[in-house]
Amino acid sequence: MTSQEAVEGVAMESAAARWDSHVHVFDAAAAVAAGHYQPAHRPLADIEQLAQANGIGRLVLVQPSVYGTDNTVLLDALRAGQGRHRGVVVLPPSVDDAALFAMHALGVRGVRFNLVSPVGDSLKAGDGDGPSVADSFQALAPRLHALGWHVQWYASPDDLPTIAALHAANPVPAVLDHLAGMHAGVALGHPAWQALEQLAARGAWVKLSGWYRLGAAAPYETLDEAIRKVAGLFGRRMVWGSDWPHTAFAPDALPAYASTWEPVARALIAAQKNLAREQAPAALYA
Repeated sequence: MTSQEAVEGVAMESAAARWDSHVHVFDAAAAVAAGHYQPAHRPLADIEQLAQANGIGRLVLVQPSVYGTDNTVLLDALRAGQGRHRGVVVLPPSVDDAALFAMHALGVRGVRFNLVSPVGDSLKAGDGDGPSVADSFQALAPRLHALGWHVQWYASPDDLPTIAALHAANPVPAVLDHLAGMHAGVALGHPAWQALEQLAARGAWVKLSGWYRLGAAAPYETLDEAIRKVAGLFGRRMVWGSDWPHTAFAPDALPAYASTWEPVARALIAAQKNLAREQAPAALYA
């Protein structure tokens, strides 16, 4: 083996241990739910190439709101990934056990509720045409817990007390998207901080991701203090995600992939950084 081959081998092993825990795949030919944007074509091969160029070998594919509860694009991508990646889907409470088992075999490990999208879910009964998120959560949570799955929340700080109450009554783990929504403007006395402490104490996880969804612009330095405070609550239960392909931006104005790691690199110590890309996601998405 040449020295160059040895270096490349070490790089491949390192990449295989690193995770990007929040990406989306899109198929331009797939039907989009009413009221949503039309996404650009972003197949799995694109994000795999980009991630590998940045030393990342494993991905967590998160169902985007544009496809509603039709997880076909995501499941096809997991199938193409041949076990390398994991998935988080969006499901109706009526999903049958056979479908859950089939998704688990492909690598699905969680169900997402989106409380932020204008056409997303609602915590309140009677909003929209279907059951409230609280009803869906209570119907799905015991089944998800039995599978070893989690519930992933894309929520605002104001939603956290209700989310904490839901999880207090059910052992299924919570995963909180995008720093749990804790932008720089959330005051220290805001009820969200107490709810976040309660969730963390019950074993919840948080994603270090979506900085531009928190009112920050690159290099996102305004979030450093919030990142450190959240890290103090969650300890080893933090995972990093790029949120690629950054659907809040035009296709020709995407933030650089590496820029989404910079706030973590700046705000956290070395041990925390390694955990967020290696050991923590390996445990959460086992």
